[in-house]
Amino acid sequence: MSKAPARKNPTSTATTSETSASKAPRNKTPHTKTIVLFGASGGTGRAIVEQALARGHKVRGVERDPPHELSRHERFEALGGDLLEGGLEDVMEGADLVISAVGIGRDPQTLLRPPPLYSGGAVNIIRAMRKVGLERLVTISAAFADPEVNAPAWFKAATFPLDRIFRQMGDMERVLGVCEDIEWTAVRPGWLLDRGLTREYSVALDNLPSGTLRTRREDLAHFMLECAENGLHIRETPFIARSEGLTLESPPALIEELLPF
Repeated sequence: MSKAPARKNPTSTATTSETSASKAPRNKTPHTKTIVLFGASGGTGRAIVEQALARGHKVRGVERDPPHELSRHERFEALGGDLLEGGLEDVMEGADLVISAVGIGRDPQTLLRPPPLYSGGAVNIIRAMRKVGLERLVTISAAFADPEVNAPAWFKAATFPLDRIFRQMGDMERVLGVCEDIEWTAVRPGWLLDRGLTREYSVALDNLPSGTLRTRREDLAHFMLECAENGLHIRETPFIARSEGLTLESPPALIEELLPF
């Protein structure tokens, strides 16, 4: 089957590789899709469920323990599936695309030995996608999976305990990078923030957008759905963030959120 050429965000520019906040993708009216969503019960996953249903899509929320209480909407289906065990073909059969919003806990034991949800999970997702003939995958990575990311030295020091998780995200991106038959997008948000949807975020291809460090989960969900619906950033790792001001970006505020590990 021939592949469509990779499509970049049409508002990105060759000089800066950045989409300004005022030009972030806006909701369109896409055809209804059936989305397989891993990590549906997490903070970003819940935002994706809500926004995807509001856009008219069908969502299959997949967790090791089916998230039946997550939504009672008629277009939401809670299914069981384990990213680490694989065998995910049944939850993908008949769907249009896959979104992964999985996250790993920050308790000390997990930080020392994080399960391979990103790297191993990506392998199992791709294996199942190939078996059922799916091609489109949008997944969460992190800006800090890039060792050259433009972040303050104090922030890199404060997040050092998360290094194993960030490195695993980098491994996931390398797995995706050799999958020429999968139309993947690995989205790289900044430090996540639980605040409302703005749609006023910036997107860049080479690093965190200038003057930004944080990403609202609601905005991340919005951008991931835009990529999924409109074929944006195929086989790319776009950064997404927005300036939130000193109150939410100062060292004391962020370190307080990071603790305890």
